[in-house]
Formats: sequence, structure tokens, C-alpha cells
Amino acid sequence: MRQTYRVHVERPADHTGQFTLEVRELDSPTFDVVLPRWVPGSYILQPTARGVTSVRASVAGEHRELRVDPVEVGRWRVWTDGASSVDFHYQVYGHIVATDGFDVTPEHLFLSPVFCFPYVDGRKEEPCEVVVPLPDGWKAVTELTEVDRHPPRFRAESYDELVDSPIDCGTPVVYPIVAGGIPHRIVICGEGGNYEPHRLQEDLGKIAETTIRLFGDSPLARYTFFYHLSDTYDGALEHATSNVGMFRRDTFRPESAYQKFLSVSSHEYFHLYNVKRLRPHVLGPFDYTKENYTKLLWWMEGTTDYFSLLVLRRSGLFSVSRYLEKVAEEIVQLRRVPGRAVQSLEEASLKTWVDYYQRYENTPNQSVSYYNKGHLVSLCLDLEIRHRTEGRHSLDTVLRHLWTEFGRVGKGLGEDELLPVMNSVTGTDLTEFFGHYVAGTREIDFEAFLRYAGLTLHAKEKGPEPDPDGEPGYLGAELKNVDNRPVVTVVYDGGPGHQAGVSPGDEIVAVDRVKVSFEGFPRTLKGLGPGAKVELGLFRRGWWRTVPVTLGQAPPEKMIIESAPSATELERQIHESWLGSAWQPPKAK
Repeated sequence: MRQTYRVHVERPADHTGQFTLEVRELDSPTFDVVLPRWVPGSYILQPTARGVTSVRASVAGEHRELRVDPVEVGRWRVWTDGASSVDFHYQVYGHIVATDGFDVTPEHLFLSPVFCFPYVDGRKEEPCEVVVPLPDGWKAVTELTEVDRHPPRFRAESYDELVDSPIDCGTPVVYPIVAGGIPHRIVICGEGGNYEPHRLQEDLGKIAETTIRLFGDSPLARYTFFYHLSDTYDGALEHATSNVGMFRRDTFRPESAYQKFLSVSSHEYFHLYNVKRLRPHVLGPFDYTKENYTKLLWWMEGTTDYFSLLVLRRSGLFSVSRYLEKVAEEIVQLRRVPGRAVQSLEEASLKTWVDYYQRYENTPNQSVSYYNKGHLVSLCLDLEIRHRTEGRHSLDTVLRHLWTEFGRVGKGLGEDELLPVMNSVTGTDLTEFFGHYVAGTREIDFEAFLRYAGLTLHAKEKGPEPDPDGEPGYLGAELKNVDNRPVVTVVYDGGPGHQAGVSPGDEIVAVDRVKVSFEGFPRTLKGLGPGAKVELGLFRRGWWRTVPVTLGQAPPEKMIIESAPSATELERQIHESWLGSAWQPPKAK
């Protein structure tokens, strides 16, 4: 048995695609057609059915219309009237070029299956085929198995495979790569782009080679990096044999922007192991109609973030100093979020469906990013294991064991299985570490963990000459520009603004009775300095108020990780095995 999706676009300028789902071998009076409500890898329910219209059904090969009842948003019940073969027809509006959207234009057709291919309830395990007739000169690129070329026809062994396999159609530029003996390709859709093809091939090849070497093997027969170039950035999304990224067309220069691109690409490639195959039980096979809760997202995403950055170091794409600079940036980011003292990594993982992708004014005070903190906890965990075992084991060891025992054989990881496996593999008890930093909210002593690799952490020192303007005063709030007026969006718990009673939504119009603008407000704070007592004039819900505030001292904007003044032999060994570079004594200042 199989189901076939036929795609047709009559007028691409209308941004609408016409679809038919051919359902065969029916033996029941009704069947339900269901459109998923979320995209694997993006943990938020989405209005995928919003663009679906003109739903109807007919007996295959006949003009006899069948009854279709909308049961709920994204679910339709078809009455077969005794027919064993039914065609389900529908239209989808799509004008979103993104990591997980449906896009129809005269230049491009991007099919993210969640948005345009509903499944027949109870038949997700059956093979599926997709037929996509294309204009002359176009081609369809996907990691689905091609079974015909005229018109293009592709096959998936199940609906889960189909959902995980985007189809990009148009006139893309394709660049081949071979990594680990496996064919990879770069597929770029969109005009322009300040990239250098040879450099892209070389650098993405290094990322793939280093990742494969870390795990010891690869489950791939082939792999595709899909990149959509536009005027906005939308990040990237992993799939089992590909990833889709949307980047600004000028993202490949300067070097700092290109390094961000490489970091995102490395993260998504790492996911072909961690998440797509090495995964919690609930993340496959999926229930696409509701939230799929797991407290392991910190490992799935945060640990992936940690290793993807480490891959850039070990592949030579990041120097040691650049790698440590990025780690220091992550530490600064975490220490600026009051929510780190409130929410554990496990809770952040569970709550992501209503939190991480739907930030609101109190998010920084009650939440922590499982990407950011998960990255840093994984780093500390790695150094802790290396220190305790005197370099005999590491997080690399754990990851390879998990890959062999779970990922490679398709076995899901239990919610409470990670810690026992880690203890067994490393021969050390990490229960207290997990209690403090994964299940708990203890402040992380980064200085102690980094010392295990002969490193030290401190705030960036000020220059030899003092700033003639002095240090700026700190309000402890995030602001947005509304007609060049500073409007408070977030007030950090414990900060000067919070202590004074400043509230999100406050429109600040004056400081000590002097009018201020959004652009001029930072200059005003700089002129006042820490400890200054000021009166804020503001409108709160349209009513004038004055609020006395004592400005504070801003937390460090930059931290430095560098070699400690001395390092033991073990610390030097850990440094070299971790970063692939010998420990160097600090430079004389």
C-alpha cells in the first residue's frame, strides 16, 4: 500500500499550490486526514492549517464528490460511500521562505512537508510518493529516493521519512562535497550571495569530516546543505539527511558573519546524530498533533551547541583564542539572565512549548535558554569528567557510547537514562553534578571548571587610560524604540529599575525633568554614572508618573578566558586533548 501526493501550481504569482492526496485500499466508511501541528526540531505548535482552503474529496477516476467534515483545525473526516480509492483535494497558500515553511513564487517552490502534506490517520507507516511537475529548466532537489524524472517522482518509506525530507524546486546552484567517503552537496536557492564556492565546499567538508570522526562512523548514504538566500535571517532546521538554513545573502562576509554561518551549519549537521538518531523516546516516532514533552532538550540542543562549536575548533576553522572567546560570550550571556537562578535545565526543556519560542516581558526573569546554559553545562561536564578520570574519559567517550548503544540501533533514550549511562561509561558518579546544574539552579563556578584545562576567567580589563566620560549608569532594563521614545520591555529582577518599581510598558520621557529620546537615553546614563540618584518621568498606561531610581553598575560586557599563570601536567594534558592544541603559558603583559 502507498499514498501519493500530487503537487500542481497553476499561477505561482498567487502563491498557491494545488494538491491531491491519493488514498487507496480503503475498507472503512470514513478516514481522517490530518495536517501536523508542529515541525520536528522546532518545539512550538504552529498554525499549519491556516493556509489550507478548498478542501474536497472525490472517488478516484470519477467525478463523484464525497462528504468531507472538518473535525477540528487541521483534521478532516472523509466519508468513502463504499469507495476503496479516494482522492483528497486541497489548496495551500504559501509565501514564506524560511527554514520550515511553504513557499510558492514564480522563481521558487519550497515544500516543507509539515505545511502541505497531511497524513491519513492510522497509515503513517505506509510508503508515500510525491509527484511534482516543474516548469522547463527547473529541477527538484531532495534526499527522498527518486523513482522517476518526468515528472519528478519521489518515494518515502513512511510518512515520518516524508516529513523529514524537504523538497526544494527552482534553479538552485549545487556544489558537491565528499566527506568521510560520503557524497554531500550544497544547494543554494536565491539570487546574489557574497560567498566563495570553493571556500564553502572546503569548510563545510571539514565540519562533516570532523563530526564523522568524532562519532567514528556515519549513518549517511548522502547529505544536503540547503541554503536559502534572502534579505533576512531565519536560522536553520535539522533533518535526518539534510538541513535547511535561511541566511542574508551578504552573510558570508565579513569574517565574523561567516563564522556565525559556520556555527549554525555545524550545529545542524551535528543533529544528524544527536536528535535525529540519538534521541529521547518521545522524539520519534512522533505524535504531530500535540506537544511531545522531554526534559532532555538541554542535551539535544545545548550539548549539540557545545560540540558543534568544538567541531569548528578541532577542524581548524576556529583558533583556540576564537573558540575561547565564543565560550566567554556564552558565559556573559548566561550571567545576564536572572532566570538562571529560577529555572533548571530540565524545566526549561519541558517548558519550551510555551516559553522559549514565545518570549514575553518576564521571560528573562523566570527562564533560562537550554541552548545557552545547556552548552555551558556540557562544557563543564566534559571538563569535570576529564579531570576526575585524569583524561581517560570525556564527553566524547560518552557521546560515542550513546551513539553505539542507542543512536546507531534506533533505540530511544529514556528520560532518566542519561545519568546512569554516563556514570557507567566514565566510572565516576556524576549525580551531584546533575543535581546542581541540570536538575537544579546552582550558580556555575566557571573559573573552577576552566582551571581543569589550565585556563582562567576574568572580566576584560579596562585600558591603561581611564574613560574620560566615566562608566555609564545602569538601569537594568531592556528598551525598545517607539517613535524615538524609550519604552521598557523587560525589567531585570534585582536590578536598579526593578528595585525602584519600573515596569514593562513604561514610556520614559524625562530624566530629572529633562526630556530624553531613545537615541539620547544611553548618553544620559553615561553622563550620570553608577550610584547616581535620578527621577524618571514616564507614562504608565497613559498616566504620568515619576519614579526615583538609584542607578547601578552594569555587569561586565566582556569576559576573557586565557591561560592561567601556571598549569599542572594533568591540566596541560586535558587542554591538549580537549582543544587539540598544547597549553601555552600566558603572554607577558
